[in-house]
Amino acid sequence: MSGAALGIDRSILGQPWQWRRASADMAGEGLAPDDLVTQLLLARGVARDDIERQRAPTLRGFMPDPSIFRDMDAAAARLADAVEAREAVTIFGDYDVDGATSAALLVRLLRALDVPVGAYIPDRLMEGYGPSGAALVRIGEAGSRLIVTVDCGAQAFDAIAEAKAAGVEVIIVDHHQCATTLPQAFAVVNPNRLDEDADAAIHGNLAAVGVAFLLGAALLRDLRARGFFAARAEPALIELLDLVALGTVADVARLTGFNRALVTQGLKVMARRGNIGLAALMDAARLTRPPGASDMGFALGPRINAGGRVGKSDLGVRLLTTADPQEAADIAQELNRLNEERRAIEAAVLDEAIAASAACANAPVAIVAGAGWHPGVIGIVAGRLKEKLHRPAIVIALDEEGVGKGSGRSISGVDLGAAILAAKETGLLVAGGGHAMAAGLTVAADKVDALGAFLNDRLAADVERASGAKSLLIDAVLAPKGINPLWCEAIESAGPYGAGWPAPRVATGPVRIVESGVVGTDHVRLIVSGDDGARFKAIAFRSAETELGQALLHARGGRRLWLAGRARRDDWGSRPAAELHLEDAAWAD
Repeated sequence: MSGAALGIDRSILGQPWQWRRASADMAGEGLAPDDLVTQLLLARGVARDDIERQRAPTLRGFMPDPSIFRDMDAAAARLADAVEAREAVTIFGDYDVDGATSAALLVRLLRALDVPVGAYIPDRLMEGYGPSGAALVRIGEAGSRLIVTVDCGAQAFDAIAEAKAAGVEVIIVDHHQCATTLPQAFAVVNPNRLDEDADAAIHGNLAAVGVAFLLGAALLRDLRARGFFAARAEPALIELLDLVALGTVADVARLTGFNRALVTQGLKVMARRGNIGLAALMDAARLTRPPGASDMGFALGPRINAGGRVGKSDLGVRLLTTADPQEAADIAQELNRLNEERRAIEAAVLDEAIAASAACANAPVAIVAGAGWHPGVIGIVAGRLKEKLHRPAIVIALDEEGVGKGSGRSISGVDLGAAILAAKETGLLVAGGGHAMAAGLTVAADKVDALGAFLNDRLAADVERASGAKSLLIDAVLAPKGINPLWCEAIESAGPYGAGWPAPRVATGPVRIVESGVVGTDHVRLIVSGDDGARFKAIAFRSAETELGQALLHARGGRRLWLAGRARRDDWGSRPAAELHLEDAAWAD
């Protein structure tokens, strides 16, 4: 990062604009002036000698040997034994998208291997997060003595011990942060185990579905070595990459390295619509073109999440594993309806959470709690609160018994998951865990204030450092005429974009605002005109009441501005166009 972009050291949002990678830094790289994709890759930290591998990420180029992870071979061998014996297996998953896709992947794979396999997703309201001893024992008594937990289990010490005492074997497949000790499971496959070697630990950004995919690869390799496929076809694990891509993006895992290859290849599989349930969900979301990473994050993921948040927790897994087109269509429509219900609930809780956050306006971590808040939406509300306040946020729903279920979202550079684990170890929490950017917890109502004091003390320096380093990174400057579909197409080959691999941010201008207004709940919609005569649409999401939104709404026909954001294709009209999704602006006059 070097040099203020366009000389802007203080924007309307009060931040400097910086080049992500200054053009001067490209000198000596041997680049042609129009080698856009290479410049974008370099700006995202790719080494010059790794450009070709990163330009088209493949599994062959990025996939690690599954055996580098502790307990992976033991877990694969135990599952292979179950396959050969046609032993009943149950996949116990979390109720979010990562849990649903992880469970669906292993169910579909084991089903293809003729294993009697089922899925169990706990009810968010009645059972809470993760496995309980009662549920595991009940599953065992029903005939499944082998259970695989996915996207949960890393902190389920008591539940796993209870299952073991009842003769039920549990394999944990997770990615959440681990404590110094591990549950007494048959195997714990988790790249975030504290005892992992460096080669495995670098894959700590995998979503649980990525870990499940590696377990599937290890299982097929073990069966292949046993000669299991001598007289039968081997399932095509690659055809399940659509599930891996969806879970990875929806869990906001960093799209670097192996994750980027998984999503790149998974999007290709998803475009073929081979999964009946996913195809029905795309239809329900009115997604007719081949999906992109943003579609998984904003259209498909929220609908699957809606089942676990405000409906039946197992709807996502049922959708992703069904072979019945009518059942898929029915579930997809139900998830679509639940998603609308979720939005209404979320809006009400968000309003109350924002009001409550005034009491902690100067605290490093915004911690708000409310009675009657729906626990199914607190994670989304925490994310919204974090975006509004630009600091970590935790939202806690208090029930009638004085127990709070909380969900937190963090900012880059602040490890919230580790802090939650530390709070649990000090006795402040009934339960808790997570990873750097997100965490969940259970806390007694009378300890919420003490939890806030602990987290603020622990994270104050990290939040100050992360906030002080805040600036808007710009990849390129475009003339207003450059905001067009050709630009959007040109940058796609440097994707897919998401967490850890940001879509190119462009600055354009100077422009004048021709039309402005509020659309939807509080989005600011603009039509702007540049000095080159070009006009394009722009939108600033959830900004009507912010300093940026107010400046845009009152600048019509007045001072010229520089705009910064992401250019996206707009296919709603009769001809392809592009619009700018605004993130900031600065006065040009």
